[in-house]
Amino acid sequence: MSNEQKQLLEKQLWAVANTLRGKMNADEYKNYILGFIFYKYLSERLEKYVDEQVLHNDNLKFRDLTANTPKNEEILKVVKSACIDHLGFFLKPTELYNYIYLKGKSSLDNNSEDEKSSSFILSGLQSIFNSIESTSMGTDSEDDFKGLFDDVDLTSSKLGSTPNKQNKVIVEVLKELSKIDFKLEDSKNDLLGDAYEYLIGEFAAGAGKKGGEFYTPAQVSRLLAKIVTHGKSKIKSVLDPTCGSGSLLLRVKDYADVNHYYGQELNPTTYNLARMNMILHGVHFDNFSIKQGDTLTEDRFEEIDLKAEAIVANPPFGIGWGGEDDPILAQDERFSQYGRLAPKGSAEYAFVTHMIYHLSDNGTMAIILPHGVLFKGAADGTIRKYIVEKLNYLDTVIGLPANLFYGAAIPTCVLIFKKCRKEDDDILFIDASKEFQKNKNQNYLTDGNIQKIFETYIERKEIEKYSHKAILEEIKENDFNLNIPRYVDSFEEEAEIDIEEVANKLKELQKEEEKSKTELEKFCKELGIRTPF
Repeated sequence: MSNEQKQLLEKQLWAVANTLRGKMNADEYKNYILGFIFYKYLSERLEKYVDEQVLHNDNLKFRDLTANTPKNEEILKVVKSACIDHLGFFLKPTELYNYIYLKGKSSLDNNSEDEKSSSFILSGLQSIFNSIESTSMGTDSEDDFKGLFDDVDLTSSKLGSTPNKQNKVIVEVLKELSKIDFKLEDSKNDLLGDAYEYLIGEFAAGAGKKGGEFYTPAQVSRLLAKIVTHGKSKIKSVLDPTCGSGSLLLRVKDYADVNHYYGQELNPTTYNLARMNMILHGVHFDNFSIKQGDTLTEDRFEEIDLKAEAIVANPPFGIGWGGEDDPILAQDERFSQYGRLAPKGSAEYAFVTHMIYHLSDNGTMAIILPHGVLFKGAADGTIRKYIVEKLNYLDTVIGLPANLFYGAAIPTCVLIFKKCRKEDDDILFIDASKEFQKNKNQNYLTDGNIQKIFETYIERKEIEKYSHKAILEEIKENDFNLNIPRYVDSFEEEAEIDIEEVANKLKELQKEEEKSKTELEKFCKELGIRTPF
């Protein structure tokens, strides 16, 4: 996408957002805007598929089959079957986005104040959202469409105090969205995916701390994707057990062909967002499995014994879990072999060992964590020592700058794990914490910053004050404390200060001050006013 296209798209998207901004906060109105974008996409994708693949030899257009005639009913039966098999859902011609928008616009143009006639779009849209879900029931796509629009509350008082006012707001949203061409005819153009990712990022920024719950900044997700796909053009499976909006999972496909995406998310709203994101990026419903639930206590992929070739994750920091107080977790194969369970109030190593359990023997895993996991003792220290000394799975530790993530100003690190390591005798430490660009309220990794980290990782280079390969003996000497400054000396000596030179400058400044006072006193006497000193 060119810069001109990008700027136009962003302008159009914010025009959509402006219809709801002021009525509710970003964390709330994102559900409406992203939901309507998704509806528009499904509508246009279905119409394009039917016209080009199902009706192309019949000299018919899907949007023209609105009349309730026996012939049209027969045609729609065939079309519906094809759509459910190929797309996983079905919409009637009268349920298409453009049809609903024009109908709603007509009611506004006629200045109808009748609540019954003006509220049709509310019930109509709700019926359409229900139809998308119901047509997938009992099919292979059921899990991927069930409840997708649950967070789009069309009767919310925040949209307006009456159905008429709510209708006007919704039609305005549909109007602004209708101006955006998703360019679905261009299979190489991921304009819609870019639009969705852009909006999710902007909503995350506007949502503050909550934003970190569903979005990982693009530059960081690129780094993780490059790492887990290095040396591979195809990936059998990629897993994110705390997938948020799915942005980390989807970033992997920028660097390798992915056969199947697996993700799990606790928050129901974010879970819906992730499934929408998959579909909007053109991932077929057969090629992704996004589940809802607590990853640590309800492992949704245990039953299929998933061993993923690539794992990426940005789990929540400092959250509590059952820990050693839960006898079931204490016997769980994901956690039980490490000598201790992660502390009740800090589940970071529970996420780590859960992911290790699901990592294939030839896989690579990259996880974003707070710095505390590198040096904390007690249970964390016991687990860390086991992973390094007994399993030899930890490959690389990367220190990132502070204030990269929404709602988390603390510095973070990326831990990279491999089960079949070639570098059995060392762990690479990279201190990238000082190389970044300031960007408004947050720091930002440039393409150059990312490339330097990546090249250092793949070449396992030692760079003064930046990276170091530590053998196991060195790590043992540090009692398995992995705090990066113990291995990478990034201390910068301060420049020497010439005391005599500073004293001379102070004397000069004193002379200038006395001279200024004399001149000011002279001016005050001439003006007949009191001097200010």
